[in-house]
Amino acid sequence: MRDPRYDILFEPVQIGPLTAKNRFYQVPHCNGGGYRDPSAAAAMRGIKAEGGWGVIFTEQCEMHHTSEITPFIELRLWEDKDIPQLRRMSERMKEHGALAGIQLAYSGINGPNLYTKEVPLAPTALPIRTFTNDPVQARALSKSDIRDLRRWFVTAAKRSSAAGFDLICLYGAHGFGIFQHFLSRATNQRSDEYGGSLENRARFSQEVIADIREAVGDTMAITLRVSLDESIGALGFSNAELRDYIEMNRNLPDLWDLAQGTWEDCSGPSRFKEEAAQEQLVRGIRDLTDRPVVGVGRFTSPDVMVRMVKSGTLDFIGCARSSIADPFLPKKVEEGRIEDIRECIGCNICITGDMTMSISRCTQNPTFMEEWRKGWHPERMNPKGDSSNVLVVGSGPAGLEAAWALCRRGYDVAIAEAREVIGGRVTRERALPGLSAWGRVVDYREYQLGQRANVEIYRQSELDAAAILDFGFQNICIATGSTWRRDGVARQHVVPMPIAPGAQVFTPDDLMEGRLPKGRVVIFDDDHYYMGGVLAELLAKSGAQVTLITPAPFVSDWTRNTLEQGAIHARLVEAGVEIVLNRGVTEICTDHVVTNCVYSGRTQQMEMDAVVVVAARLGNDRLYQDLMARAADWADAGIRSVRLIGDANAPGPIAWATYAGHRYARELDAPDTGDAPPFRREITELASDWPG
Repeated sequence: MRDPRYDILFEPVQIGPLTAKNRFYQVPHCNGGGYRDPSAAAAMRGIKAEGGWGVIFTEQCEMHHTSEITPFIELRLWEDKDIPQLRRMSERMKEHGALAGIQLAYSGINGPNLYTKEVPLAPTALPIRTFTNDPVQARALSKSDIRDLRRWFVTAAKRSSAAGFDLICLYGAHGFGIFQHFLSRATNQRSDEYGGSLENRARFSQEVIADIREAVGDTMAITLRVSLDESIGALGFSNAELRDYIEMNRNLPDLWDLAQGTWEDCSGPSRFKEEAAQEQLVRGIRDLTDRPVVGVGRFTSPDVMVRMVKSGTLDFIGCARSSIADPFLPKKVEEGRIEDIRECIGCNICITGDMTMSISRCTQNPTFMEEWRKGWHPERMNPKGDSSNVLVVGSGPAGLEAAWALCRRGYDVAIAEAREVIGGRVTRERALPGLSAWGRVVDYREYQLGQRANVEIYRQSELDAAAILDFGFQNICIATGSTWRRDGVARQHVVPMPIAPGAQVFTPDDLMEGRLPKGRVVIFDDDHYYMGGVLAELLAKSGAQVTLITPAPFVSDWTRNTLEQGAIHARLVEAGVEIVLNRGVTEICTDHVVTNCVYSGRTQQMEMDAVVVVAARLGNDRLYQDLMARAADWADAGIRSVRLIGDANAPGPIAWATYAGHRYARELDAPDTGDAPPFRREITELASDWPG
């Protein structure tokens, strides 16, 4: 039963001619699928409808072929033949009473048009602003172009209606949407009636919304996603100017969708952004308009959501990442199951799917984007197979997820953990600077497992092959994690690097166990994800004189995909860490390291007292290998299967481990699929007019 203090979250709210059944509003978010995987994306949105969301939006949908952001894979609505795949999505969105929304995007100064080869169009002729610094410039929109662009929006709105959508979101935030480009003096330097004063810069949005209203009448609602603050100084669209704009156009759209000016600021990870981080930028805007307001801030707590509504800050609780981590968040609140909410940890692995043009993942929810491809439901498991029990060795993210999924299928599960505390790498990493929220991976699963009668956790239970053969379990899942290498093998070194006897060499495992080097410390980061930067911050706070050396052109290079690389660099500079880019470490001596330029190969020495090597990891697979060596004894011991999963099998990010655990549980006792792909995919239709 729902706690009455959350009743306000389930009040219906008017959006123009429509009514949302509650205040849970899934704002537009990408998923790595786009036009390539429409059924996978549709099923993912449909699961959220089942989970109780009142409003559900697509990701950005490119509304005309003259503005697209290849290589990134988003939806497209370029012509009528795009309507069927979008209709499939809207139908799934509306199956449980949610309103279905589509975000129409014209990327302007952010659209390099690498696929269509069209000349980009923007308010002012400037270089394209993309993640990859494409050497392309946009042409300034002429008056005729603006008339065309207005017509294209109307055509896209009509197609959206034909595709079954209830709401249209016009994209003008994160630096990506043409409406922000017109509103910001940084990208709008025009001297005609569309530039200069705020009244002039607002003209384009006024015209487009009026055009769409005339075209679709009262059959659809129009929302406008605008930047809260570009935070780029006097030339930017500031929070103060946004407030002037909304007050000047208080009833322009049917709903104001407020988001930070850059994607990095808006969707910063938990390491840098707290829940409701944008509250102060939003507070008071609701008083400037008669229309409802939605805002974002990685909301995970229903209490914070209630505060945002009761304080008059927001009418709708906008969620992207939280709706990915738990698509059933609204239903769990409604049913009084707050403790069952799978909270987002703010790692931004979901965003890496978009950035790497691949199917997205979620650390907390391994079923994300597998709802159609593999038939995985986030709240329901497939029936148990013909065996009865499983021994899971290791309680890291892979082992815990495997156990949680297995017990829901109906297996009796025992977890053997060598340490006193469970959680494996997550328990150690959550103590590092900024990573406390990552502990939710363990907390959620430990609580859920504690509610199940068919699961036992045995701590301080280090097992060998002989003990496992004596236990009588039918299935053995080895999830024993990995260990950071001390010898430097990773990308620069494929064999151990020269290390002098007596050199003080540490690994991330040493630091996470509390063994911190002192004095002048060199961190050699050849891992390129978060660990090198986090350890540099840890050591700087402990008083060490830290130099971080990496062969990459960026600190924590891969975190560009999680939208935190710039924040990491800035924090390390603030902490006094010396950053050395584009250099490797070729040799570790007792009192210095030899570094080399990755381009010229020229070497130089750097004095130090200790080195922290952040390189590759070795899977802890000894137990698995010992069991495989005794495969002849399995039948007598009643063992039907032995599997190695997670970091023990192939080290990767935590999301890879939870996925591995979930997949193991789903596939246990399943028939062998042979060489066929273990998921469904959609194939591009061949043209019928091929000359051959």
